[in-house]
Amino acid sequence: MTAYAGLGSRLAASAPRVADRVRHQFAVDGVEATPAAVVQAVRSESTAAVLGDTAVLRLADRVHDQLVGAGPLAPLLADPQVTDVLVNGLAVWVDRGAGLQRAPVVLGDLEEVRRLAQRLAAACGRRLDDGQPYADARLPDGTRLHAVLPPVATDGPYLSLRTFRHRPFRLDDLVEHGTVPATVAPVLAAIVAARLAYLVTGGTGSGKTTLLATLLGMVPPTERIVLVEDAAELRPLHPHVVALQSRTANVEGAGAIGLTDLVRQALRMRPDRLVVGECRGAEIVDLLGALNTGHDGGAGTLHANAPADVPARLEALGLLGGLPRAALHAQVVAALQVVLQVRRTEQGRVLESVSVLLPAGEERLATVVPAWRRLHGAGPGAAALARMLAVRGVGAPAVLRPPVVAP
Repeated sequence: MTAYAGLGSRLAASAPRVADRVRHQFAVDGVEATPAAVVQAVRSESTAAVLGDTAVLRLADRVHDQLVGAGPLAPLLADPQVTDVLVNGLAVWVDRGAGLQRAPVVLGDLEEVRRLAQRLAAACGRRLDDGQPYADARLPDGTRLHAVLPPVATDGPYLSLRTFRHRPFRLDDLVEHGTVPATVAPVLAAIVAARLAYLVTGGTGSGKTTLLATLLGMVPPTERIVLVEDAAELRPLHPHVVALQSRTANVEGAGAIGLTDLVRQALRMRPDRLVVGECRGAEIVDLLGALNTGHDGGAGTLHANAPADVPARLEALGLLGGLPRAALHAQVVAALQVVLQVRRTEQGRVLESVSVLLPAGEERLATVVPAWRRLHGAGPGAAALARMLAVRGVGAPAVLRPPVVAP
């Protein structure tokens, strides 16, 4: 075991040096850095002369990562437990679901980190240089990349990578992982079956996209789901999904396509369920309009620290779309019924609460009333949610029904 560990250490240490020589040779010869070409170049290196075929292939994989991939970050991104990889200059931090931890990864110097950031951005068709010192993009494997260069990044470069897992979750998986309590899973299934419109809310990295994709996988296969996203992340386990993705402007500043345009296009694509991956701009007006014109069962995610903050967040986004406060609240109450709040804890991501949106006061402003809370059980909105389900022919799960009091 010690010998294999020592071999792995030597390969990791030699990969950057070999990569520099191979990169120079490819530049001189004008050769594309394909996997086969990298293997052939590594075999010709004196470093590989004493290595067996398996070790050469491992070294070639590392060199290929140095040339066209994520370099020393590649093993972290390949780890199925990793959700986030953060680079602060030369320091690397990783999140495996239990908070950030320092990762023992050697990146070289700041110039190498800069080249790594530029290479990753270029793989996404994004410009990253002194004239455009930040980039937000999606790598070919689905990983989300955000990069910032100095002098904007004072101690940078900074890289933030959010991994994308191809394996979709089922509701039973979330119950098994402790994200959703077993008693509340039937509530989520009932919300989907009743075609109630809902928002999954929470902070960054709280698991909003995972929960939304899981619930979309429960939509009947006879229905068509149309996704509108800023970055394609939702991959529900469903046979009929079509996705639209926004596009940023090119280097000339032209060609941008925003979520508002895509929502309007989605309405012409016969959606049974219209889903906006993340509501953060004027597109909320078009989504609410769509949900108020017969498109039941729509969904989306929204950044919010707590369920009570959701009306204010929607109000702010509605103003961006030119929708007055009173009209916005009227649209929200008519279009949306449920708010699912998720939170990231030391133990992992959890469903914090299930709430209903109800009108309150003379002005009938949208108010979030909890129907279930993780620490308190059924809440004052449980009866309202049970009625919403009953109106649509779906029975209320036991957790929403009041306890029977013995006479």
